Amino acid sequence: MAITVFSFKSSQIFHLIAGPLGRPPSLRLPRHLINANLASAAPVPPICPPSVAATMLRLLLLSAIVLFVTIPLAAPHEGHDDVAAAGSCEVSPDVRIVADYRPGIISVDGHADDWAGVEGSEFSLLPALDPDADKEYTGGKISIKAVHDGNHVFFILQIDGEYAYSQGENQKCPSVALMFQVGENASYHNMGGCKNFRGSCNNMTCRGHEVDIMHLSIGNAIPGRLYGANLVDNSEGTGGDRFGHLVDVYAWNPHCLYLDGKGPSALVEDDSPYSKGGEKGTYYFEFSRPLRTMDRSQQDVQFVIGQTSRVAAAFWYPTGGKPWSKSQHYSASCDWLPLDITAPSSSSSYMTSSNSSWDAATAFSLLLSVLAFCLSVFLGYWVSRSKAVPFTPIDGL
Repeated sequence: MAITVFSFKSSQIFHLIAGPLGRPPSLRLPRHLINANLASAAPVPPICPPSVAATMLRLLLLSAIVLFVTIPLAAPHEGHDDVAAAGSCEVSPDVRIVADYRPGIISVDGHADDWAGVEGSEFSLLPALDPDADKEYTGGKISIKAVHDGNHVFFILQIDGEYAYSQGENQKCPSVALMFQVGENASYHNMGGCKNFRGSCNNMTCRGHEVDIMHLSIGNAIPGRLYGANLVDNSEGTGGDRFGHLVDVYAWNPHCLYLDGKGPSALVEDDSPYSKGGEKGTYYFEFSRPLRTMDRSQQDVQFVIGQTSRVAAAFWYPTGGKPWSKSQHYSASCDWLPLDITAPSSSSSYMTSSNSSWDAATAFSLLLSVLAFCLSVFLGYWVSRSKAVPFTPIDGL
């Protein structure tokens, strides 16, 4: 079961929007060539003299050369999307999301204060289908942090921007998702990459392409409340949830998404921290889920301490107040990001504190055991040394 809390803190944020690209320079002929053409136009014989013909030929060749050079200069702008898509969202191989062992410091409450001492990674948000730097999300970057306590793993996503909210209209509200690789053949592209379509994709035909998704839209979902699977929406296979939009989803591709999860939590609508529309600030999305679940159908990712998993993050935003579609989302990367679930270090203060408390408890228990044993021996000895009461027959009285 996954749990999340959403909050928004207002703060003044300024945006810098790049201006339009300049036009290519216009074509101008050299002045001496223009004058030569005009001067040679006085007495026009039936056939052009050789000097005039040569001048016109040179002019024609020069025009052709200039046009030939100008066209390739304009070509990179026309193909800018392809060039940007190949390299603008490349992430350094050294960039990793690290979930350190930090027990007892995180409360899933929508406040980022307890995350202050946790290091995170920042990524630019580019359109997933067209990762062009010119189309980058203008509100700011996304920061992803993660920790675990040995039983659960915690995530927080921080994104700057204007607060947008429309009650009950999920496509007009910001939305986030974390996608994890489950199957060994599951690709980042096409959400698992299974080639089968709805109706033919199942755990046999698409085995090995499973991905696990945690998704939240603030349209009508109550932060912290998980909406479980339902037969109505799973029959359609779209991953949609008409009852709520904090969902645990598993998928093989964008056409085959199914709701997972067991049931809702006990939070109510009054627990939802909403802000005023249009205010500038920071979105905080906190997620929590167990490292290991009881899943046996490859619908949930199983985290192993000391091993690396793969994750991707997505963000939907109603730009200009227009509702977004499923494919119109920003992505933090062009491929999977490594997620390290680190093992506790023996030099860690948390491990040292844990060991010292365990040693103290063990010593205290041993002391109580020794005292109890000594007391039982003393009582047994005292009872055996006590004198028996003499028996006096009643008849002799």
